[in-house]
Amino acid sequence: MSVQVRAVSGRRDLRRFIDLPFRLHANHPQWVPPLKLERRLFLNRRMNAFFKHGEAEYFLAWRTDGDSARVVGRITAHIDHSYNEYHGAVWGWFGFLEFEEDQEVVHALLDAAAQWLGARQCERMVGPAEFTVNDGAGVLVEGFDAPALILEPWQPPYYQRLLEQDGMAKAVDMFVWEIDVSDRNNTLPVLFELAEKAESEHGIQLRRMSRLHLRRDLDGFAEVYNAAWSDHWGFVPYSKQDLDAYAQELQLAFDKNWFMVAERKDTGEIVGLAITVPDLNQVARKMNGKVLPLGWWYFLRKAKIMTWIRVGFLGVKPEYQHTGVAALLYVEHFNTAERTPQKHGLCGWILETNTPMNRAMEAMGSRVAKRYRMYERLLGI
Repeated sequence: MSVQVRAVSGRRDLRRFIDLPFRLHANHPQWVPPLKLERRLFLNRRMNAFFKHGEAEYFLAWRTDGDSARVVGRITAHIDHSYNEYHGAVWGWFGFLEFEEDQEVVHALLDAAAQWLGARQCERMVGPAEFTVNDGAGVLVEGFDAPALILEPWQPPYYQRLLEQDGMAKAVDMFVWEIDVSDRNNTLPVLFELAEKAESEHGIQLRRMSRLHLRRDLDGFAEVYNAAWSDHWGFVPYSKQDLDAYAQELQLAFDKNWFMVAERKDTGEIVGLAITVPDLNQVARKMNGKVLPLGWWYFLRKAKIMTWIRVGFLGVKPEYQHTGVAALLYVEHFNTAERTPQKHGLCGWILETNTPMNRAMEAMGSRVAKRYRMYERLLGI
């Protein structure tokens, strides 16, 4: 039997690409089946804003035995030209990585991605990331028994082992912290003191985003994100097209209780922001990847199903990071949990090198629930 890797060609191959993780992980309780329709749209080059500044190829690995062949793995190779222009880099990325427990399959997939990127003069291959690190990234290396929340990939332990056996080197680890937002007892008192000073001494107030003006507030989000995360590994600024697409994606997950803006009372300047989403994966489990026949019914009842939140973004402009704005946002999460069904949450991904944020999580009485790893390989050597 031999392994061959071929580019995805046509609708049938794309369906195989999307269906593979359903076959690999269906019996694992922590894996959450994505909505297949959403995956088709996300992978569509005309629909996904990534392709305004990037390019990609999709691959399937086939194992052939005589006259029969079956899909045993998948991978993408992609280039984010905006990332390379911003960093002055020549990086390529791989993502959407799924494979059977077979070293030959892993080697063939990585080699196919490396060859495609190398042919386009990329010097380094980094990943996995579903086009960008904000869309879903990393290989799970700790926390296999924890629930996978929205945008968090889940893989069995053999993924790490086979990738590292094939020579992939660690680039950076990312933490996911678990928070009990219904319990203030484990939180250091200084957090509440800082939150109070942010309002009384620095004139910072909180407000909620609205669905109607979500796209406008995302311009403020981009200002905060582009300022606060600019020195972080994997960062790339949001473009207008990215924000347009992100606003559409957030409409499905929007909850006015958890979308928070911190702004100056005197000028209205947005100085900090938190985008926290109730965990749609709790609904996706019940939908099992399909809208019909009953998936729509579970989606309509999502407010009663979701008891977890995922803090996707929480940041403050650098010039305001001494004012207690972050503490104000943290404390408001506790306040919000008192009146909503969501009582538990995960915060991440947070780079292992982001010492201030990791210390803040410790101050809230949180614990590291998961660790994801990004890998890299030099090309052309």
